[in-house]
Amino acid sequence: MRILLTTYGSRGDVEPRAALAAALQAQGAEAVVCAPPDQEFIDLLARAGVPFVPAFMGIRDWIAVAGKPPVDLPKRAAEMAFAQLGAISRAAEGCDLIVATGLMPSCAASQAVAEQKGAAYAHVSFCPLILPSEHHAPFPYPGHPHPPEVTDNRALWDLNIGVMNALFGEAVNGLRASVGLSPTDNVRDQVFSDRPLLASDPALWPWAPTDLCDAVQTGAWILPDPRPLPEGLDDFLEAGAPPVYVGFGSMSMAASQDAARAAVTAARAHGRRVVLAGGWAGFALPDDGADCFRVGDINQQALFSRVAAVIHHGGAGTTTAAARAGAPQVIVPQLVDQPYWAARVAGLGVGVAHEGPTPTVETLTTALDAALRPETTARAAALAGEVRSDGAAAAAQWLLDRLSLRTPASVSPSGRRRP
Repeated sequence: MRILLTTYGSRGDVEPRAALAAALQAQGAEAVVCAPPDQEFIDLLARAGVPFVPAFMGIRDWIAVAGKPPVDLPKRAAEMAFAQLGAISRAAEGCDLIVATGLMPSCAASQAVAEQKGAAYAHVSFCPLILPSEHHAPFPYPGHPHPPEVTDNRALWDLNIGVMNALFGEAVNGLRASVGLSPTDNVRDQVFSDRPLLASDPALWPWAPTDLCDAVQTGAWILPDPRPLPEGLDDFLEAGAPPVYVGFGSMSMAASQDAARAAVTAARAHGRRVVLAGGWAGFALPDDGADCFRVGDINQQALFSRVAAVIHHGGAGTTTAAARAGAPQVIVPQLVDQPYWAARVAGLGVGVAHEGPTPTVETLTTALDAALRPETTARAAALAGEVRSDGAAAAAQWLLDRLSLRTPASVSPSGRRRP
C-alpha cells in the first residue's frame, strides 16, 4: 500500500507530514512525502527516514517571488496549482491514497490528481479555524472582510464558499479541466472533502460537533526529535535559572525587526536570561552579553521543558510543543490562525496573547509579567499532562482502516460531499 503525503508550506506543514509518514511506515505502509525542496525540509525528512520527492519550488523562493507587489492572489494561486499538479502527478504514480495539506492551490492539485488517477483522497487541517463550523467564523481573507451586518457564523460560512470560489475557483477549475475533470461550483468543499482530518490537540482546541463538517480530530502529529541540544547550550541552561525562549519560526517579522531586541530587554527586566532562535527573520543577539544564547534550528522537545516561558509567533506546531512541555507562552501573532491560537492559550490561562503583531519592550515586559506568574506556570504544567502524543499513530490507523474499506466518503476519490 503506497501513500503520498503532499504539502506546500513552512516547517509547521512539513514536520507533521514526516510524523504521519513515519507512523504509516510503522504500520506497514509505504509512505512518501512531497514537500518544498528547501534544504531544512530535506534534512528533516531524511532524519525521519521518510522518502522525499520535491514540490515545484522551494517555499522561501516562492515567497520571494509571490510576495512582490502587486499581489494578485488568484493569479498566484493558478501558478502554484498548475506547477504543483505536475510535481504531484509524478509523485503519485502507483499510490493508493493522497493525503494533502498546506496552501489551498497545492491541496487542490492533490485532490485533482487523486480523482484523475482513481486514488483515495484525504484533506488535513492543523487548526479548527479553517474548517466550517457554527462555533467559529471563517478566516477573513485579505480583500474579503466579513460584511459587518452578518454576524451569524453559519451565514458567514455560506458566504465563505463564494469567497473561496472568487480566490481559487479559476485556478482549481482550470487545472481540473486540464486533466479531464468536470468543474466544481464549490471549491472549498471539493478540496476539503466531507470528512477531513484535524491534526490538532483537543486539549488546546477541541473540535465541537457540527453538521457543517464531519472532521476527525486525531491529535497533533508530533515527530519524535532525538537530536541533542547544540554545543554549549546545556552548560548555558545549567548555569542559572531557566531562561526565556524567543523564536518566531518562519515569520519574517517585517512588522518589527526590533522584536528580538525588545524580547531580550523585556526578559532582562524580569531578571531572566534568553535563548534566541534566529529563524527566517535572521535575528541576531542585541549584544555580546553572557545572559543570551543564540540558536538555529533547535530541538524544541528537549529545550522547552527547561525554559521559564516561550515567546513565539503562535504557529500550531510551536504552540503545541510549548503546551506539551508545560511552558507558559507569550504569543505575538502575525497572520492567519496565529491570533486564534493566541486567544486559545490566553483563554486556557497558560499564557498571554500579545495585542497585534508589533511587540515593544513595554508590551513584552507586561506580557512576561503575566506569563511568569505562579498561577500561569501551574496551569501550563497541568495542561501538559493532557496533551496527546499519539496523534500521528491515530491518524495513520484511521487512514489505513478507511483505505482498506475504500467506501467511506472520507477517502473517496472525488472528495465531494455525498448525500
